[in-house]
Amino acid sequence: MHKYLSIITLASAALCGADALACTSLIASPGATTEGSSMVTYAADSHTLYGALYKQDAADHAPGTMRDVVEWDTGKLLGSIPEVAHTYATIGNMNEHGLTIAESTWGGRPELEGSGTIDYGSLIYITLQRARTAREAIDVMTNLVKDYGYASSGESFSIADPNEVWVMELIGKGKADKGAVWVARRVPDGYISGHANHSRIHKFPLKDKKKETLYSPDVISFARSQGYFDGKDEDFDFSRAYAITDVGATRGCDARVWSYFRRFTSPEEMDAYTPWILNGEGEPFPLWVKPSKQLTAEDLKWMMRDHFEGTVLDMTQDIGAGPFDCPYRWRPMYFNVDGQDYTHERAIATQQTGFSFVADMNKDRHDAMKGILWFGVDDANTCVYVPVFNSTTAVPHSLDASTADLYTLSWDAMFWVNNYVANQAYNRYSQMIPDIRRVQSGLEDAMVADVAAKQAEINGMNYADAAAALNAMTDHWAQKSTADYKALGDYLLVKYLDGNIKKERDGKFARTPDGMPEQPEFGGYNERYFRSIAEDTGDRLKITLPAEH
Repeated sequence: MHKYLSIITLASAALCGADALACTSLIASPGATTEGSSMVTYAADSHTLYGALYKQDAADHAPGTMRDVVEWDTGKLLGSIPEVAHTYATIGNMNEHGLTIAESTWGGRPELEGSGTIDYGSLIYITLQRARTAREAIDVMTNLVKDYGYASSGESFSIADPNEVWVMELIGKGKADKGAVWVARRVPDGYISGHANHSRIHKFPLKDKKKETLYSPDVISFARSQGYFDGKDEDFDFSRAYAITDVGATRGCDARVWSYFRRFTSPEEMDAYTPWILNGEGEPFPLWVKPSKQLTAEDLKWMMRDHFEGTVLDMTQDIGAGPFDCPYRWRPMYFNVDGQDYTHERAIATQQTGFSFVADMNKDRHDAMKGILWFGVDDANTCVYVPVFNSTTAVPHSLDASTADLYTLSWDAMFWVNNYVANQAYNRYSQMIPDIRRVQSGLEDAMVADVAAKQAEINGMNYADAAAALNAMTDHWAQKSTADYKALGDYLLVKYLDGNIKKERDGKFARTPDGMPEQPEFGGYNERYFRSIAEDTGDRLKITLPAEH
């Protein structure tokens, strides 16, 4: 009987549910998408992250050039490493070759947090500047942490190029050893996968002639040396050895991937894993599953807006949703009533997202658009995903980090106008979300059509001309989305002022024949809320009519 050291802590649950590092990445491999694309999503969820699009230009470097390594989450200088002769251009989490890397942090055994020079964020962005393909990226990433040490805790990475997608999980060896142990697995063509702040790689083949499973030579022996595992090699489970599996990890983290799988496979099949999701009981669900249909980028955009609707965890269905069926819960995630601990659900879509994206990489498109980064800022549920391309050379003003920040409001910044819309909706969700969907869907549908038209238009163009046309498209839609959402926010403020709902006629707010505002509708609350008031107040608010004589 092999063993795994068991650690059950609320601290690990807090990491999955509420920490600034809590992110989600969903995956669809070629064969699982309608056009044979590799697709990866990412939500960078943080209470202190301003949503912006970051860019690095390609560059040549003289021998001996050093580059600083700055920790992604803290801004702390960790050290310097030698630069390579040439670095590739990057836009967001994609580079000029269409290579995309996303992540989610799972922490793992606290004694294994490293103290090296490379943190998880730097590992992503340095690699994007040095690798062209997913396999090259795995080599670059693992060599970086081997040579310079890993400064973060347990991490899952989605690593995708136009041909394939990999999941790699990596954790340091603690303060005494600067290296890391890791496993990487290629997601088979035709399958979907994902990770959300819990290690998802369990058992894996130790002998893979196709080299679709890669791992560090000491991934098992190190676990043995630390007392994490003592069974046969073929029974080794990476997640159980190095991660912390508790209700926070399953319900607060794995549940997000489970909801993705459930939407695109058989709900009944995935409901068999409900005991794992709710209580960490039984077997974990697979690392990947075959979807019941091929997915589009639009499918993944809407999946990033998920709040467990239609599942046992549906966040619109309990009293916490309040009088307007709001699928959001303010932090802290965990609370205590009369000595009993409770948890809110943690969905993919959450209010504290800085930025998110759906990356679509396809080898059959023009080189200037073989990578499309559908990029949005603030809450994925209410954001607008704007098309950014692997050939993008300039960041639109509304998405530039210099336009505003978390403490500086600017109506020119997409992050702030999206927050303007979203934070109104959180208070009157069921009433406002149809108005938001109308504008949001109208913009996104128009952008999808424009990208398809542009794809046909640039066929035969040289790279520079095609890139210029795509840059202009990105700039246009970023500006239009920002302006339209500012107008949407103004509209919501006027329409729903003071708890009322103003009537509309022919696209305008309704007036009487004499030009005065018509009497508004009184939207009130949902039945569940009225009922809770009646039950809570007893006889105090009852209306008793006098007896008839």
